[in-house]
Amino acid sequence: MNINFGPNHPAAHGVLRLMLELEGEVITKAVPHIGLLHRATEKLIEHKTYTQALPYFDRLDYVSMMINEQAFALATEKLLGIDIPPRAKFIRTMFAELTRIQNHIMGLTTHALDVGAMTPFFWMFEEREKLFEFSERASGARMHANYVRPGGVAWDLPIGLMDDIYDWAVKFPARIDEMEDVLTGNRIWKSRLIDIGIVHAQDALDWGFSGVMLRGSGIKWDVRKAQPYDAYDQVEFDVPVGTKGDCYDRYICRVEEMRQSLNIIYQCLNKMPTGEIKVDDHKVVPPSRSLMKDSMEALIHHFKFFTEGVAVPPGACYVPVEAPKGEFGVYLVADGTSKPYRCYIRAPGFAHLAKIHDVAYMSLIADVVAIIGTMDLVFGEVDR
Repeated sequence: MNINFGPNHPAAHGVLRLMLELEGEVITKAVPHIGLLHRATEKLIEHKTYTQALPYFDRLDYVSMMINEQAFALATEKLLGIDIPPRAKFIRTMFAELTRIQNHIMGLTTHALDVGAMTPFFWMFEEREKLFEFSERASGARMHANYVRPGGVAWDLPIGLMDDIYDWAVKFPARIDEMEDVLTGNRIWKSRLIDIGIVHAQDALDWGFSGVMLRGSGIKWDVRKAQPYDAYDQVEFDVPVGTKGDCYDRYICRVEEMRQSLNIIYQCLNKMPTGEIKVDDHKVVPPSRSLMKDSMEALIHHFKFFTEGVAVPPGACYVPVEAPKGEFGVYLVADGTSKPYRCYIRAPGFAHLAKIHDVAYMSLIADVVAIIGTMDLVFGEVDR
């Protein structure tokens, strides 16, 4: 029997359409149909300046926005050959980890909701709302922050924000414990996840998996450790790995990642240096408003920056970051103008979805929901 799973199924996570071939309730073939959310992002970026291209990255994986911006900003900075101030690095790192927690709250609780556990969703979304508030106070926007920019960050942290983040971070472990009390030892939750969607270590490597989909299979690969960027070489944290590579291992990895992210946030708050939040080069970042009121040159720089953009020297680079869903990479080719010649986006969810047939083969149809939930798919980045 052939059935369509999605795109209007509540567990399809947006616009996923799976063509399933069944024998009874057992899946013999799963073919994903992609492209329903394709917006030609990579092509659009080629017709925008480096500054104008940045907001597109918020709208790729729209659950972990600032980390997408970070990848593009790092790639642009690499081509420009600039090093941003230490304070900007720590602010980026702190908000990357807040974004990671925000993503895992969404991923874990909707996964639980799909499987049948409704309570954690309502508990944890209260905490996610607080994270949106931190984003809004720093950038002015709850979701599409447009905060991490080539050359640093858009604005300095407002007074009192670091204290409020600390107060939230002190209380949040208790909320993780509450969620674990309901799920981790629950025999129904365990029976729905243990030995479901097993990905062996060698297969995960062969298929190009990354993030929790790779670490859940026992491979300790994390871009933040292997190729540190921003302030990750100045903070200490552990990389949780699984043993079996099933849905339950991946769930445990994500829960532990939230605790490790809190650890990094504490260190960022304690080590936060003073100083500038942007490079002191008005060809790369716009001058401050106060400077424009006093200096004609600053006003000219500001006008040229937003009308003509930043002229990036010719070259090409690939910059990966450890996004909550896996390795999010930007391959950027510059031709000396103010617009990228080519910008390829490596979305982790694309590789994971491509192998859903192999992961779900000979599983029950009810288990597909658990497998999709554990892949943590967002179609903004899959379809681009």
